[in-house]
Amino acid sequence: MSAFRSMRRVFQGVEAANYVVFKLKDVNFKRVIATTSYVSADKKLFTPGPLGVTLTVKEAMLRDLGSRDVTFIDTVKFIRSKLIEIAGVSADKYTSIPLQGSGTYAVEAVIQTTTPRTNGDVLVLENGAYGKRIGKICQSLGVEFLLESFPEDARVDVKRVEEILKSGRKFTNVAIIHHETSSGVVNPIKEVGQLVKQYLRDACYLVDGMSSFGAMTINFEECHIDYLVSSANKCIEGVPGFSFAIARLEHLLTCSGQSRSLSLDLFDQYDNLERTSQFRFTPPTHTMLAFRQALKEFEIEGGVQGRGGRYKANHQVLREGMRQLGFKELLDKSHEGQGYMITSFHYPKHPKFDFHEFYRRLSDKDQVIYPGKVLNLNCFRIGNIGQLYPTDMEYLIKCIKEVCADMDIALPLQC
Repeated sequence: MSAFRSMRRVFQGVEAANYVVFKLKDVNFKRVIATTSYVSADKKLFTPGPLGVTLTVKEAMLRDLGSRDVTFIDTVKFIRSKLIEIAGVSADKYTSIPLQGSGTYAVEAVIQTTTPRTNGDVLVLENGAYGKRIGKICQSLGVEFLLESFPEDARVDVKRVEEILKSGRKFTNVAIIHHETSSGVVNPIKEVGQLVKQYLRDACYLVDGMSSFGAMTINFEECHIDYLVSSANKCIEGVPGFSFAIARLEHLLTCSGQSRSLSLDLFDQYDNLERTSQFRFTPPTHTMLAFRQALKEFEIEGGVQGRGGRYKANHQVLREGMRQLGFKELLDKSHEGQGYMITSFHYPKHPKFDFHEFYRRLSDKDQVIYPGKVLNLNCFRIGNIGQLYPTDMEYLIKCIKEVCADMDIALPLQC
């Protein structure tokens, strides 16, 4: 990979960042570089979150703004508008609602707000840790729900979903994870959404797009999505601190007074933002300033296609490198070309392999993968998202090779 030109970009009259354009084969990457002579001592994060971000995104937080400051109010308006633009939907039909807290806060806010207090019944389609979490949310709320489980290394079965929807049970809500971050499986949100509207026209369809929004094309209308949730510190590459929901206005406006929580009342949050352009409670000002900068850099990189293209390239380099070392992917060839944000690998069947030791040694080399497992299967995950480029994946592979040698694990592995 070699840099072939550098430049300065101005975004709406404000200097956005310096960046260098890199070329890998036929793919160009725009890599933002710092505006100061600062060398990061941070470790590289190959995790599904939190993610590494640019120095310019971090620098954007070096301001103190009041929540009612005009500059901050304009920032909130800018963020809400850009999220609708990224979603590719009309502002007449959808709205974006930022909310304090991690992505799970937004998921629970949607469940809280959209599930009727009387006769509410939620169908949760799960094939991993984050689908199971939605079931826990329903359980904590005392909401009637059905947790339909599928294998962790397989997609949600559309035929089984149709059988459930045809059973006669009047679900008011259906929830699914788009990109199941615990494994890397991409679920068929379009096919499921079409079935939901075919059999339960008035049901609310929630898509958890935590690890897909901003890097995968999602057609809200074709998928019949009523609500999609994501987080600041995922594919947009902001810092942790708030989440957001993209909501179909026609449905949201029927939800006034339905939430069982004050803080997580998504309708009330929307209503207050519309009337005052302010949060109801203290907003994460610094996080939102960082997100504004992240949105500018997201656009510089080429939006969904540019960001997704880089993640795909990372994924390809990682897969090929790990294959050469003998590591076996969790997902089989039927998932080829689907997800590229997270790559899961089986634990090697080697007597000297110990994941905790493997993780520690990589961390000592400033390479942080996801520690431990969240699936029932014995596997570990490596993230391809955040401020990572193909050269970072190549260096990670080199470090993995060195760690295996230090652990006296011969390569390639004989699985």
